[in-house]
Order: sequence, then structure tokens, then C-alpha cells
Amino acid sequence: MPLGPDSLTWKYFGDWRGVLLAPWAGAMQNMHPGLGAGVAEHSRFFEERWQRLFRSLYPIGGVVYDGPRAAETARQVRGYHNTIKGVDAQGRPYHALDPDTFYWAHSTFFMLTLLVADRFGPGLSEDEKRQLFDEHVRWWRLYGMSMKPVPESWAEFQTYWDRMAREVLEDNQPTRDVLDIRLIARPPAFSWMPHAVWRALRGPQARFTVWFTVGLFPAPVRERLGHRWTVRDERRLRRIGRLVHHAWRLVPFRYRYHPRARAGWEREAGLRPADAPQVESPVRNSPLPEERNSPKHYVPPPHRPPQPPSAQGRR
Repeated sequence: MPLGPDSLTWKYFGDWRGVLLAPWAGAMQNMHPGLGAGVAEHSRFFEERWQRLFRSLYPIGGVVYDGPRAAETARQVRGYHNTIKGVDAQGRPYHALDPDTFYWAHSTFFMLTLLVADRFGPGLSEDEKRQLFDEHVRWWRLYGMSMKPVPESWAEFQTYWDRMAREVLEDNQPTRDVLDIRLIARPPAFSWMPHAVWRALRGPQARFTVWFTVGLFPAPVRERLGHRWTVRDERRLRRIGRLVHHAWRLVPFRYRYHPRARAGWEREAGLRPADAPQVESPVRNSPLPEERNSPKHYVPPPHRPPQPPSAQGRR
């Protein structure tokens, strides 16, 4: 059963504050051996960071906000991972649809939602954290994947998360690449900014982003990646979190959410027809031209090149 507007996941997952945690989510995901290997061999993320980030928000957000069509969106997201498989540099086979690997990615989206609410929102009680955990299980079921890797409770999930951080996650090149944003391109939202100004701001912005991201890592992950975190750092991060929370309350409700999430809220409020076309990513976020016919990419229908009937049947 899909989630709805009564859920905490709806309240926080599609919130634009989640973009602040994009480097955190990318690094945590890539530290998983199977997921990191798939990114290293199959992804061109680092050639189109902003486009990939903003493009991915549409189908991933749709699994939460598409209502009656959420299960269909989930099948599409799962389908993008069918061909991502191989053997890593240490001879270990991997597949993006291995339930443990796919669930790890899903668990980071759950934790991102929790962190947005708890560290950059009003805060969460233990009951609310348990509610978010139960909702993430409903969200997971939409993918039609095995339930075997899913912990039974919020308490068991915390044990799982700690074990992954201490025993499973690895320091690898895709993780280092996520955190290396010294030469990152100008964000689309800053297209008005002269390139020279962006180049001057990029260094301080990169240092702040890495510091901010490191502060949200579990302690064992920070240590594995060679970062220090002091009591003073923690106090500064918590002050920033409170500032973000109070500033965000001044933003009108409809502007707080990503377009796919906003469409869900509008549909539930009767402001958008239930059968209206899905809100899709604009063409500026499309994959690199030579990648647009790949089954591993979400490309909005108007921009996807025609495919032979055999390829259409496989999706």
C-alpha cells in the first residue's frame, strides 16, 4: 500500500532540504562494496553530477508521492538496475538488484528523511522515528523485493545501521569522488552567476560541504575515511540545523517541495486531477546524449529515443 499525506515520509522526504544531504547519501551508498563497484563500472555520475541528482529525484520521489501509481514507478526504478552487475576489482560478484545491496540504498533514503526532520527540522521523538521506520518498510514493499534484509523493528534497524558502518562499508574511490567537489560545476539554480564568481566561491563552498557531510556520518565511517569531528564541530552543526529549521518555516508550503512531491500534495488536496500526467524531469537534466537509450537511465518519455519492440518489452 503506497504512502500518503498522513505519513511523516511525505512530510520530509520530498523537502528541498534533503538536497543538503545529497553528498552524504552518495558517499554512504558508494561505501557499500556492491554499490560502489556498480558506480565505478557503470555510472558516469561524475560527468553530470547536477543533472543526475535532479533527474533522479523524480522517479525516486515518485515511489513515495505517486499515490495509486507509486507501485508502477517503483517497478520502473527497479528496472533501471537490471543490467548493473559484474565483478569488482577484488573478484567479488555484484548486482544492483541483490536484495542486500538494493536495501542498503533504500536505507540511506530512510535515514536521509530522518536526518532532515531530526537535525534540520523540528526534531523527532522515538515514537516518530519508529513511525518513519514502519513507513520505510511500506515504501520498500512497493519495489517487490525480498524482505529478508529488512530489520524487524526500529531497534533492530539501529543495530543493522551500526553493523554496516563498522563492518561492511569500505573506503573506496567512488566515495572519495563524491566528496571531491573542488571543481564541481555551477549548480543550475545559479545559472545567473558569472563563472568567475562561482570559481571564487567554489573552494569555500566545497570545504563547508565536506565538513557538513562528515558531521552527519556515523562515527565509524568518519574514522574509516580519516576525518576528525570535535565537540565544537558538533555544536556548530547543531546551530546550523536550528537556523535551517527556523528559516524554512518562512518558506511557503508549496515551495518547500520538489516538483514530483508537490504534485502529490496538490493531487491529494484536489488541486490536481488524479489522472494528470506525471511531473517529469525537464530536458536539461537528461543523461548524456550517448547514454539516453540505455535501460539503466530514467529519461522522461518525450526525450527518450525510440526503442525497438524487444527493448520495450524488457522494461
